[in-house]
Amino acid sequence: MKTPNYQLYLVTDEKLDEQRLCHVIEQSVCGGVSIIQLREKHQNTRQFIRKASAVKDLLKSMEIPLIINDRIDVALAVNADGVHLGQSDMPVDIARKILGPDKIIGLSVESHEQLIFANHLDIDYIGLSAIYNTATKTDIRFEWKQEGLEWAIQHTQHPIVAIGGINQETLPAIAKIGVDGVAIVSAICQSENPKKAASELLAAFHSSQYVPA
Repeated sequence: MKTPNYQLYLVTDEKLDEQRLCHVIEQSVCGGVSIIQLREKHQNTRQFIRKASAVKDLLKSMEIPLIINDRIDVALAVNADGVHLGQSDMPVDIARKILGPDKIIGLSVESHEQLIFANHLDIDYIGLSAIYNTATKTDIRFEWKQEGLEWAIQHTQHPIVAIGGINQETLPAIAKIGVDGVAIVSAICQSENPKKAASELLAAFHSSQYVPA
């Protein structure tokens, strides 16, 4: 697989039913979303696989990677493009053995120590969480904010996708720092016009993006 484009990374809202979920994904991809993470914390395995299969079929012709949150079994069942793991999920080395060298593995990083340790792991990107406190994730122990993101960029060997409290207002300052991508949930999933929301977010990312001298 070619190197993923992480710039506008959509993490889905599990409150969406399958029909609405597919609508939001299709429209957001038309607006510029470049990678999708299907996040279903409270669905049983069969329900998760059903949703994942529907999303995989939708994205097949769009050439947009599908990442499954946490569940390696679901990723294998639908032949997803990769998984995103949390710090309490399956260890990265075991996940890589199961998935093979060609699948994408992302890892949530929630502290300075975790980021330094991740430099030694066979992952494709880190999800730096949380940049700002957010209602979507209620177990946040640490806010990176802009200063922490700057530190992370200087100390990681992996692409960084920033997540947490990122919207039209907060995105420009994040993009200026030089992050590889931003993960969006509510600003797209709860929008009445996901295509427009994605397009405006991507435009804000591009107009603010750090350009090395």
